[in-house]
Amino acid sequence: MTDSESSADTATRELRHAVQRWLADDPDPETRVELEALMDRLPDSAAELTDRFSGPLTFGTAGLRGPVRAGPNGMNRAVVRGAAAGLMAYLWDSGARGPLVIGYDARAGSAAFAQETAAVCTGAGREALLLPGLLPTPVLAFAVRKLGAAAGVMVTASHNPSADNGYKVYLADGAQLAPPADEAIEAAIRAVPSLIDVPLGPPGRELGPEVLESYLDAVAGLVDPSSARELSVAYTPMHGVGGATMVRAFERAGFAAPSVVAEQADPDPRFPTVAFPNPEEPGATDLLLALAENIHADLAIASDPDADRCAVAVPLPGGGWRPLTGDEVGILLADHVMRRGATDTNHTPGTYATTIVSSSMLRALCERRGLPYAETLTGFKWIVRAAPNLAYGYEEALGYAVAPGLVRDKDGISAALLVAELAASLRPRTLLDRLDELAAEVGVYLTGAVSIRVDDLAEIGELMAGLRAALPEQLVGRPVESAEDLWPDTDAVILRAGGLRVVARPSGTEPKLKLYLEVHAEVTTSVAEARATATADLASLEAEVRTAFGA
Repeated sequence: MTDSESSADTATRELRHAVQRWLADDPDPETRVELEALMDRLPDSAAELTDRFSGPLTFGTAGLRGPVRAGPNGMNRAVVRGAAAGLMAYLWDSGARGPLVIGYDARAGSAAFAQETAAVCTGAGREALLLPGLLPTPVLAFAVRKLGAAAGVMVTASHNPSADNGYKVYLADGAQLAPPADEAIEAAIRAVPSLIDVPLGPPGRELGPEVLESYLDAVAGLVDPSSARELSVAYTPMHGVGGATMVRAFERAGFAAPSVVAEQADPDPRFPTVAFPNPEEPGATDLLLALAENIHADLAIASDPDADRCAVAVPLPGGGWRPLTGDEVGILLADHVMRRGATDTNHTPGTYATTIVSSSMLRALCERRGLPYAETLTGFKWIVRAAPNLAYGYEEALGYAVAPGLVRDKDGISAALLVAELAASLRPRTLLDRLDELAAEVGVYLTGAVSIRVDDLAEIGELMAGLRAALPEQLVGRPVESAEDLWPDTDAVILRAGGLRVVARPSGTEPKLKLYLEVHAEVTTSVAEARATATADLASLEAEVRTAFGA
């Protein structure tokens, strides 16, 4: 036997022992059968089992997220039981009072994971309240504070691929987890001695329609009663759970019900009409834009599968449709909230916040108008904590908090309502016209992104290490003025050069490296000329970045 054969045999034995230890503590007979079948196929299944046992899922962006499969590196009842037990231990240790509110979407396993969480919660002596059926994530975030809960759990993988599911945790303030709570919960999960021995209680209590009705009243009430309502909207929930809630919100706010893409109207965990259920992905909104064109809509709106994100497209004067970027929608909504005069409880202007990877245009707009501005690390767990008097927050990835006092998280439904209100109030002008007016005020800011999707997460670390080891001296022929490394606060590098900016960071929710691009052009003669200059600069910057990273 060669050294390599001996090493392989040792690795297989260690892997077999790890699987057997997990099987002895796995409470779900279905996942035990799944793992036993893989064990029977060893050594041919070694790579698959090694991946499943490469390490436990850890709390990342607001909780857990991973493929639905047996083993510690997947979403399954065993992992959910451990997460729920750790969360319960943390809540008791921190003295948190009140029930746990649980919501879930239509993904594979979501209902079972919600029920598992409820049984662990009641087994730990705390009341468990389940939202009534499939509902959007913003409803859960709203319910946490509405019901005075100690915490909330939303079982969803948001816009991840169909194979995934996730476990998003909110604390009593209604915001996503942030340090040090996430590290403390992670430690409590690892301290659970045995999954089989976790006490389980009754199934918890399913809530009636009151919370959803309160949410609908609240978001519909954001629309000015005197504003225009004449608008034709095409909409898709993208096989997710936002459809019924979105339509009811529009109707309650006084708009006509949106026309919904029939092929994507019903929740379907397979997401059969899209490669990735993310409105940002190429082709994801093709059916929506076809419907919008067919009905001559004034506006096209898409939500992601758990409806916490909102994508917008507008008709072009000569025909066809143009999707707005997340930054464009973010700036339009910020301007709309500003002009409505949002103030805090002391009737002073609230703070407007965005992230290091979003457009710098919000900063420029706030400076020009004398309004408080804050910039945070990426993610809504940071945005909603940017200031105690937060009036509005957004991130370029289609996330908007237009009413942080109602939902301390991104909310695709309330955002869609305010986009509709703005579009209706501008007529016969358009959202594109308003973007030009804002550009005339502070200059043209164009943003773009390059994504490098990987199969092995280690590749992302290698790409970031390579960038740090050889920082570029120029961007599109302009000397790099600053290179800011944000490690260890976050894994990101920011490069700036003469009106250009590049931010490199790993995605917090998907296996890819993201490179965020921005170009700023002053308006000297006309907005059209400045936009043309910025468009050419952005294309050159994107080409250079793609070449540098082999994308």
